[in-house]
Amino acid sequence: MLFLVISTPRAEHPSALVGDRTRYWDWMRPLLDKGLARSVHARVGRGAVALFDVPSNEILHQLLNEWADIIAAQFDVYPLLDEESAKAFLRAQ
Repeated sequence: MLFLVISTPRAEHPSALVGDRTRYWDWMRPLLDKGLARSVHARVGRGAVALFDVPSNEILHQLLNEWADIIAAQFDVYPLLDEESAKAFLRAQ
């Protein structure tokens, strides 16, 4: 299941969060290595965008809670279809 997640961190001085932001990248690396996250990008200014590929909503829920424990943020979550799934849906119409 693909999900695009856009984070908007709580308004704080960026310099106060350097340690947390470093922990975030350390937390994200194993998710990328395992394929649970396909990509992640820092947003210019503040926040991040991640593409998760997880087997269930519960796993996504767990990951977003872990993320929020590192950096408190609001998350916008968008469920996605990959190309093949989108094409299969269109063929079935």
